[in-house]
Amino acid sequence: MSDPTQPPVPDFVTRDPNSPEFWNERFERHFLPWDQAGVPSSFRAFAERHRDAAVLIPGCGSAYEAVWLAHQGNRVRAIDFSPAAVSAAREQLGAQHASLVEQADFFTYAPPFAPTWIYERAFFCALPPARRADYAQRMAELLPAALLAGFFFIGATPKGPPFGVERDELDALLTPHFELIEDEAVDDSIAVFAGRERWLTWRRRG
Repeated sequence: MSDPTQPPVPDFVTRDPNSPEFWNERFERHFLPWDQAGVPSSFRAFAERHRDAAVLIPGCGSAYEAVWLAHQGNRVRAIDFSPAAVSAAREQLGAQHASLVEQADFFTYAPPFAPTWIYERAFFCALPPARRADYAQRMAELLPAALLAGFFFIGATPKGPPFGVERDELDALLTPHFELIEDEAVDDSIAVFAGRERWLTWRRRG
C-alpha cells in the first residue's frame, strides 16, 4: 500500500544511484523526498559549538546548511556530482556564495582547505551499500585529525535510496578510523527518515 504522506514516485528512466543522471532526473522533476527545505536543529546545535570550523558537505543537494554556515562566517565547501543538484544549491546560496558549491565526485575530490568537520546529511544513505567501505576510507583520508558528524539513517531497508544501515555494520565500518563521541536522538526528521535517524559525531583516531 502506498503512503499517502509521500508524493507519488514518477516513472524515472535512470535507476542507478551511482550515476549523476539518477540525481539529475530527480532534481529536474522536483522529486526530493529527502529534502528538509531548511536547517535541522541538531545541525544548528552542533555548528554553534564549533563556530570556527571549516566544513565540507559532500552530496550537498540543495545546500541549505551551506547557506547557513556561510552566513555565520564559517569556511565551507559543498559538493555534489549531480549538475542539477549543484544548480539548485547555487540558487539557494545566491550570487555572493555560489562559488562555495562545486560539481565533484567525493571519492576523488581534494578540498581547498583541510576540513575540521565533514557534515553527513543523507549522503551515506544515498550511496549503494557496495560503496560504504569506500566512504569510510575516503572520510578517513580527508579527516586526519577532525570530526565526521551528522545524521545517519539506521536500520536496513529492502531497497533504496535511502539505504538504511544496521548499527553494528556502521560501527564496523567507522570504528577502525573513528571514535564515536556523540550519539543523540533526532526529533525533527522529515517523513522519509522519521524515527530512524541518529545524530552521530565521530572523531578521527590519532
